[in-house]
Amino acid sequence: MAGLGWVVLTLVFVDEVLAVVAAGVAGHAAAGLPGAVVAPLVAVSVWWAFASPKARWGGPVARPVAKVLVFGSASAGLWLAGHPGWAAALLVFSVVVNALAQLRFVRELVPNP
Repeated sequence: MAGLGWVVLTLVFVDEVLAVVAAGVAGHAAAGLPGAVVAPLVAVSVWWAFASPKARWGGPVARPVAKVLVFGSASAGLWLAGHPGWAAALLVFSVVVNALAQLRFVRELVPNP
């Protein structure tokens, strides 16, 4: 099961990268080049501060709230940028992959900080 767990964790990482890319696309659609730079930086900063495994201000409430904000904002931004299909795909992928990451055999692969 460890191999499957590592596949799930790899997909979680891919999901996080896709959320940052989606933030850049949404930022570009809203504000051009400055938005394409600032929006991903905001997403990464929120993730770093609240949702990453070693987040300084992460916790049982802050971590899931930050994840919902980052993935939800990225999906909503894609939708508003005129990419509703990609927005829906990202949102479904995010929900499924993060739900799988909550399975015990996956959580046991990552030590608690």
